[in-house]
Amino acid sequence: MHIKSSERGVIRVFHIDLPREAIERFTTQAGTGEWPLQYALGAKTLRSAFVEVINIRDLGDMSLSQYLINAHDVTGPEFQAMRSRIDALTGFALVLPSQAFDHTEQDLTISNPLRWIGTFNEPKVATIATPIHTKSAKGVVGTVPGGSSPKSNTGLWVVVGLFVLIPLAIIVARFMLN
Repeated sequence: MHIKSSERGVIRVFHIDLPREAIERFTTQAGTGEWPLQYALGAKTLRSAFVEVINIRDLGDMSLSQYLINAHDVTGPEFQAMRSRIDALTGFALVLPSQAFDHTEQDLTISNPLRWIGTFNEPKVATIATPIHTKSAKGVVGTVPGGSSPKSNTGLWVVVGLFVLIPLAIIVARFMLN
């Protein structure tokens, strides 16, 4: 399974075929750096902050597919076709968004106790906005009636104020010291 460094918005779902008592040891990175989950994925880089291990029983009445919709906004025809297979899973599931691979190009070699269930895309956000065609949107930037820029007027007043205040402060200071 190839992960591109530019990958965004992809969710991978795996089933973890381990008994409940072995899950924490398998999915938690040890202080020594040992991490059985990373080894089972065959991943060069894996960010623990983005690794999501789900005890399917903890979802209660919510199905795993509904959880993926709610938590990860997973949609699309591939996902819809897989919902019954996803909802038939028991035990523990592993959900890995693109961020889990830290933008590192790598090839995964999935091994036991992991079983790949599916790879799904989050919906793409539209990045091109429709232009605004109102009179106020076409206004003239940086000018006021009379042709001068409001910023230049403000700057002028600041400079004039400094030329007046600095000599005044010097005079007051000399008067106070005498």
